[in-house]
Amino acid sequence: TEMRETEGKKKRKRETGRKGGERNRERQKYSNGYMIQTQEPSNNDYTIQEDEWDRDLLLDPAWEKQQRKTFTAWCNSHLRKTGTGIENIEEDFRNGLKLMLLLEVISGERLPKPDRGKMRFHKIANVNKALEYITSKGVKLVSIGAEEIVDGNIKMTLGMIWTIILRFAIQDISVEETSAKEGLLLWCQRKTAPYRNVNVQNFHVSWKDGLALCALIHRHRPDLIDYAKLNKDDPMGNLNLAFEVAEKHLDIPKMLDAEDIINTPKPDERAIMTYVSCFYHAFAGAEQAETAANRICKVLGVNQENERLMEEYEKLASELLEWIRQMTPWLEDKSPETSLAAMRGKLEDFRDYRRLHKPPRVQEKCQLEINFNTLQTKLRISNRPAFMPSEGRMVSDITSAWTGLEQAEKGYEEWLLSEIRRLERLDHLAQKFQMKATSHEAWSVGKDRVLSSKDYESCSLPELRALLRKHEAFESDLAAHQDRVEQVAAIAQELNELEYHAASVINERCQAICDQWDQLGTLTQKRRDNLERMDKLLETIDQLFLEFSRRSAPFNNWMEGAMEDLQDMFIVHSVEEIQSLISAHNEFKATLPEADCERQAILSAFTEVQKIAQSYGISRNIPNPYSDITPAEIGLQWEKVKKMVPQRDSVLQEEMSRQLANEQLRRQFAAQVNIIAPWIQTRMEEIGRNSADIGGPLEDQMSQLKQLEQVITNYKSNIDKLEEHHQHIQECLIFDNKHTNYTMEHIRVGWEMILTTIARTMNEIETQILTRDAKGISQQQMNEFRQSFTHFDRKKKGGMETDDFRACLISMGYDLGESEFARIMTLVDPNGSNKVTFQSFVDFMTRETGDSDTSEQVLASFKILASDKPFIMPEELRRELPPEQAEYCISKMPLYKGPDGVPGSLDYSAFSTALYGESDL
Repeated sequence: TEMRETEGKKKRKRETGRKGGERNRERQKYSNGYMIQTQEPSNNDYTIQEDEWDRDLLLDPAWEKQQRKTFTAWCNSHLRKTGTGIENIEEDFRNGLKLMLLLEVISGERLPKPDRGKMRFHKIANVNKALEYITSKGVKLVSIGAEEIVDGNIKMTLGMIWTIILRFAIQDISVEETSAKEGLLLWCQRKTAPYRNVNVQNFHVSWKDGLALCALIHRHRPDLIDYAKLNKDDPMGNLNLAFEVAEKHLDIPKMLDAEDIINTPKPDERAIMTYVSCFYHAFAGAEQAETAANRICKVLGVNQENERLMEEYEKLASELLEWIRQMTPWLEDKSPETSLAAMRGKLEDFRDYRRLHKPPRVQEKCQLEINFNTLQTKLRISNRPAFMPSEGRMVSDITSAWTGLEQAEKGYEEWLLSEIRRLERLDHLAQKFQMKATSHEAWSVGKDRVLSSKDYESCSLPELRALLRKHEAFESDLAAHQDRVEQVAAIAQELNELEYHAASVINERCQAICDQWDQLGTLTQKRRDNLERMDKLLETIDQLFLEFSRRSAPFNNWMEGAMEDLQDMFIVHSVEEIQSLISAHNEFKATLPEADCERQAILSAFTEVQKIAQSYGISRNIPNPYSDITPAEIGLQWEKVKKMVPQRDSVLQEEMSRQLANEQLRRQFAAQVNIIAPWIQTRMEEIGRNSADIGGPLEDQMSQLKQLEQVITNYKSNIDKLEEHHQHIQECLIFDNKHTNYTMEHIRVGWEMILTTIARTMNEIETQILTRDAKGISQQQMNEFRQSFTHFDRKKKGGMETDDFRACLISMGYDLGESEFARIMTLVDPNGSNKVTFQSFVDFMTRETGDSDTSEQVLASFKILASDKPFIMPEELRRELPPEQAEYCISKMPLYKGPDGVPGSLDYSAFSTALYGESDL
């Protein structure tokens, strides 16, 4: 036997020499530990370690001493349950019996029956059974063989025990999805974070002063240690205090020596980890309470966030509705103004409302709808009842109020423009009335006195004939003025029909002119009668003067009419209208040469009259007995007419320039709006295509929408420029534009629609992402949901009809009876609209495929914090929960009314149920 053992040792030594070179090349990745590999490594496997071991490398003496003591104590803490233990770790495991016993104690499983012989091969067989059991638990032992354990190799023995500790004491430690060493370290950091002078960063030097161990004990059992009295400069006292308290009160054996830890620059990591893991298992009950507290905090956090969103919605809705209530009466107030300036002031106020006051409210309305949809999604995801806003603050109420506002706004703008046109027309007519009335009144001054005169009674026959002819000339002049009087009356009538504010003054003046005109008619007829009676007595009348009067009076009247036409007020709105006026003016100028010939003929006739009168011995300068018109007056009037012609030319050309400028403004506006309107339509189509694209990830769609939103935001400057151009057009009183079918109202509506559509589309994508992430739905599942919905939304109206939804469920493998399908329809279509929206479909599918917190889970968590009591005390809530969450629970929980309650106890059962029921929590 000795020969075989010697031969085996030599063979192993040669094998070791052959592999030494390979190990030396990889030595940089080794440390003074042990190499342990799993058969299938993974990121969460407790057996993945940074350090490996090499039997030729020497274990640090200080570390070896610490591991001997710690591992021995750890093994004895389990072996004592069977009434046995070990004293020398490398000797007492050599026959494999206590090793197998240790594995049975810590695993609770039976190992194969050990060999009872004392020969070496019996020992090797027993150790192999233990190693095979360890391997069966998913651990692959590299370079640890049964022969080394039987031979008492201390490094191999310590490595094997460390493997057992890792597998059975540390593997199941998990904090926030970490495991093994990282999980245990994170647990220590969390528990010791509030304590001064404690900063756990590793499993060696962070524990040398003993404060970390004392902090762990005080965190869970503050009655055992007064942490405030500990001194960082007394590591020996701190460590020994922790060891004694743990052994006496927590049943954790002393596995370390304070002197070894203090005097070692870097204490052994495995020894510290082994000892600290005992604290983790000792406080497992407290961990359960912490898990329950975390779950409660998560649920309460969801409720508090939902309450905040509800309050924000109510506040924003109230402010928006109040603004609408304030604006609507202003827009409905159509009290007319008496002046054009006042109405233009109202138009400017309306433009300020459109430019400054309304756009922020449009954004608020859009944000309000987004917040409401987001809130409802969060409530559905967290199994909370749907949010019902207070009466009058529903989204539909806001939409209805907004629609009423826009209707009032449209009516107000139409009224403003109509009133401005009316007042502009009134001003024009009033000025025209004043001009014609003044001209007529100037003509009629003294006419009644002349007609009432009885100068014919003492005149001679020639004089009477002259008076008669003069009267005939006056009648001709009177008839010529008939048209002017009728124009004055017609203008006054139109001013009355258009409700001119000074209509009473106009009417008085018009009535005075008409009364005077009637009086002149009566006096004229009466004077004619008198003259005709006298004409029988007077037969000779100077025909030449009469002829002169007959020709000069119409000509003079023509000049007066020409002067009126040259001063006539006009109002035009287009180039064509001003061109028509210019054409008429040019026609008038074409008649001037003929009129000049008539003037010269009249003057010649007057000269001839004077010659004839002189031939009869009458003074050359005798006045015309038939007319007050003189050649000088005719010449003066003619010069006035010639002077007014170029002035009229200038006025008409000015108006032509203004109308050409207006036409240019129309063309410029049309050029801009004909680009902007199709651009808006194209962006709307892009948004529609993006929302219809169901092939890519939701994040990619959101990214594309955000890029498109940025493009739209950047395009806002073009809308603002168009608004400025439109304002200029309105200031120039341009009311029509034949160069485009688009108006500013079209652009405003389209712009508001594109902003609202992209915001709603982004909100829908966010809702889908929120639903997907909260319910643990993969991107592939979400795409499948969307594809299924799109396929069975046969009419492409954003919702599946009842039969289409049934076909969709059948295609997904549902075995539907009438009662089951009716139950599902109550979930997806609670309002009975016979239409299943995409959001309702996704909510149903997520409920079918995902998990979420429930009132039962929250109730179980509170039960843990209450130590299985049916009630919980405020001090327990304050001890286990963060201050904000604790006070929230205390304020919301009703008092416990059971017979076993104590004063101040709270009913957590009713609170947990209310969290998921119809309540205001």
